[in-house]
Amino acid sequence: MAEALVLDYVRTARGKGSPRGSLHGIGPVDLVVRLQKALAERTDLDTSRVQDVVVGSASQVDEQGANLARTATLLAGWGHGVPGGVLNRFCASGIDAVAQTAGRIRGGDLNLAVAGGVESVSRVAMFSDRGPLWNDPATIQAVGSVHMGIAADLNATLAGLTREELDAYGAETQRKAAAGWDAGHHDGAIVPIALDDGTVFARDELIRPGTTPEGLAKFPPAFTELGAQGQDAIALAAHPEAGEIRHLHTVGTSPALADGAALLLLGDADAAKAAGLRPRARIVASATAATDPVIMLTAGQQAVEAVIARAGLAPDDIDVYEFAEAFSALCLKLRRDLGVGPDRLNPNGGTIAMGHAFGATGAIMVGGCLAELERREGRYGVAAVSGAAGLGVAVLIERIPA
Repeated sequence: MAEALVLDYVRTARGKGSPRGSLHGIGPVDLVVRLQKALAERTDLDTSRVQDVVVGSASQVDEQGANLARTATLLAGWGHGVPGGVLNRFCASGIDAVAQTAGRIRGGDLNLAVAGGVESVSRVAMFSDRGPLWNDPATIQAVGSVHMGIAADLNATLAGLTREELDAYGAETQRKAAAGWDAGHHDGAIVPIALDDGTVFARDELIRPGTTPEGLAKFPPAFTELGAQGQDAIALAAHPEAGEIRHLHTVGTSPALADGAALLLLGDADAAKAAGLRPRARIVASATAATDPVIMLTAGQQAVEAVIARAGLAPDDIDVYEFAEAFSALCLKLRRDLGVGPDRLNPNGGTIAMGHAFGATGAIMVGGCLAELERREGRYGVAAVSGAAGLGVAVLIERIPA
């Protein structure tokens, strides 16, 4: 069986997921095109050798519809013979694109491919695909679907977490994110984006330096009203052991909405040699998990545990964990359950601070995990994302020393 190797990684900086965000004026197809061109230029890649381009996106409608991966590949000038496809596993779309593409390389179906994700939340709003999971009352009632924020508060309640603990984590990730950017930890992957006003966008813009637990304590709970509208009742019907839903998460302990894109160049050893590229890591294994759609957000941790076991490792063998910050509670739960300290979990901050660009987030995290392994000369890293409806995907990588 062939090895699936990471040959390179690029991403945009993340913009605010609103009309005030720096990337609002650039469509999602264009974001992918710019990354494809940058990836080809920095690797001197013969793009005709690429056998597929797989892009994750959570809202595949309007500007993110009609197979944007194929559209972008044609617009990037990669030739008519390079396929492209889009997949959707909600927030885990980008990491699943990486996982599935790596599996195809290991199985011999591909030897050189690009995988990643994109989301322009400011242009294609969350839930705009209007699927029955979001909009059909009968479906919502039948599957017990709740808003992610209600699931987060349910998890915090069941785990016995306090508002103070959640706020402390929210301040911690902001501090890490600001320090990581100031130290240049993201610079190697960022593709600068020239904006219409003549400026160049090259830094995640959602970070709030100077955030403190005391400042976060002033924010009101974000999901109390949703709970009162019937969401708490759905959650408690599925998990009566909670007794009540304690609404503890705020905007400061929830992932910030972002625009962004990321791509990884993946291949086997023969493709790396033919392209003259030094492999930076191997994708050892991946895992997909699911749980009930009310507790929802624990599936990412389940995937982490599964992929570590699949590789024959233990949690202490992992040098870096990049875990999507689907609210503070889930990060604190993983930290407690797996014995992962702050130095190994999201060491450069996470999506609460830097933004959650849905379909792009998982690809960003795989690349960020690799970069951190290289900085600390670690061996193993895991990236994982929890998605809507109780889905989770994790990828385990092993750094290849230079």
